[in-house]
Amino acid sequence: MRVLALSPGPLIQQLQRLPALAAAANQLQGKLQLACDPTHQALWSLLPAIEKVIPIAFDSSPSLADWTNLLGSVREGDFQVCFNFAQGQQVNLMLSMSHIPIRVAEQGFARTALVKPSKGWPAQQLDCYLQAIGLTLDADSFRLFLPDDSLQKVRDQHPTGEGPLLLLAPNGNDGDWPTQQWLALPNAIKGKLPNLRSITLPLKAPLIHRAAEVACADVVLSSCPITQLLAVYTGVPLVALGTPADALPKRDEIRCLGASHADINSINQQEVLNALGFQ
Repeated sequence: MRVLALSPGPLIQQLQRLPALAAAANQLQGKLQLACDPTHQALWSLLPAIEKVIPIAFDSSPSLADWTNLLGSVREGDFQVCFNFAQGQQVNLMLSMSHIPIRVAEQGFARTALVKPSKGWPAQQLDCYLQAIGLTLDADSFRLFLPDDSLQKVRDQHPTGEGPLLLLAPNGNDGDWPTQQWLALPNAIKGKLPNLRSITLPLKAPLIHRAAEVACADVVLSSCPITQLLAVYTGVPLVALGTPADALPKRDEIRCLGASHADINSINQQEVLNALGFQ
C-alpha cells in the first residue's frame, strides 16, 4: 500500500508526527511518501518506511507551479491513503483532483474522513488519524534508530573516561534557565560523582548530529522541546525544564520541572539534582 502525508509546520510538529506515520506505514505494510518543507528532509530520511520526501514550503505561500508539481507527484504515486495535516483551499483543491480514495484530515472539503485529536501527549493525540482507517497508535513505544556511523562519530568526540555522560541542552532563548546554572551544575554533580562526563549541545547543531548526541548520552537535561522529544524517541533518561508533564509521555525516566518557560527561572539547582537522582 502507498501512503502519502502532507506535513506543514515547524520541526517540533514534524517530530510529533513521526510515531503516527511510522505506525501507519508499519501496520499497513506500506511505503510512505511525505511532502514537507525541504529543511525537514533530514529528519524524515531517518524513518525506514520513507520512500520519498517531496519538497514543498507549505508555510511560504506556494505558487501555482508548486501546487501543480505536487499534484503531479501525488498522481504519479498512486496512493491509497493520504494523511493531510495541511489546511487551505489550495491543498484541498489539489487533493480533490488526486484520486486518492482515503483522505484523512481535521478539516477541509477534500477529506473523506474527519478526525478530532485524541487525548494524551501531543504525539499520541494523532491516534485519531490512524483510528479513522482502523489502525492504532502507541506513540510512547516509538523509537528513532540512527546510523551506526553517526553514533560512532559522536562517541569519538566525547570526553574520555568511564563515567556516565550528562548532555546539557539549553534552548538558548530569552528566559531560559540562567547560564550560570547550566555552567555550575556539572561541578555540583562531580562533588557526588567525580567521574561524571558532561557536554553541552551546540544550539545550531544539525538535527542528525543532535539526535546522535542525545542517543549516546546516559542522561539528558534540556529546556529545548526538540531535544526533549529526541530523548523520548531514543529512550534516554530525561529531565525536561520548563515543560508540562502532559507534553511528554509518562515514564519513570522522564521528569519535568517547571510547567512552562515562565516558571523556569524559579527552578533551583537542588531541584535539578534531585530530578537527576542526586538527593
